[in-house]
Amino acid sequence: MVVFRNWGPKHRAAASSCFISLVHGTPVVFMASYAIIDVKNKASDIIASPNTTFQDIVLEYSIAYFFMDLLHYIIFFPRDILFILHHVATLYVLVTCHFVVRSGAFAILVILVLAEITSACQNVWSLAGFRKADVPASAKLHETLSLPFYALYSVVRGILGPLFVYQMWVYYQSGAAAATLIPKWAWVSWMVVIVIGILLSVLWILNNWIDLCRERSCKASKKVN
Repeated sequence: MVVFRNWGPKHRAAASSCFISLVHGTPVVFMASYAIIDVKNKASDIIASPNTTFQDIVLEYSIAYFFMDLLHYIIFFPRDILFILHHVATLYVLVTCHFVVRSGAFAILVILVLAEITSACQNVWSLAGFRKADVPASAKLHETLSLPFYALYSVVRGILGPLFVYQMWVYYQSGAAAATLIPKWAWVSWMVVIVIGILLSVLWILNNWIDLCRERSCKASKKVN
């Protein structure tokens, strides 16, 4: 009603969700990065080390965002079950890590950085996409951002994310987490949520690559004709 007051009702709610995500995603990358670097535990214990005070602050900031955006989707997009379930699952990981287990935030925050490092580009790309049919500049911006955004997203979610998750799996399977009192139910459930999230992200970006190639192929055919 304030930032997007001049937008039509068709995209206002979706644009507001992007704005909420933008306000969370970009700052939390820097916050989580600092919280990761600030950990002074030995490398062998760092993945499952007890949460520091600042790590808990970052977790709380992210819990606030996901809870707020979850309410937003329940009110405005109640049929978007997949996205709602994504937020519920993410909240489960963040809440249990902070309030129940009180350890393991290092690995969760690394995943958070990998998930949110594309937030700024993705949300600007999405906002431009909402107006591309009405505003030529938005259409141009959306087209310009598509290729670099897809490339960055593919590298982060398709390569870096799986590599780190594999390291998490090897660490937890070794039994080292037991020494820091991270129960098996916790790390197994975290791994399930994270792996499913990565697989869905890979499918999403793959569909976008296919659409981009199809659009450019159609444009090339029109130019030839």
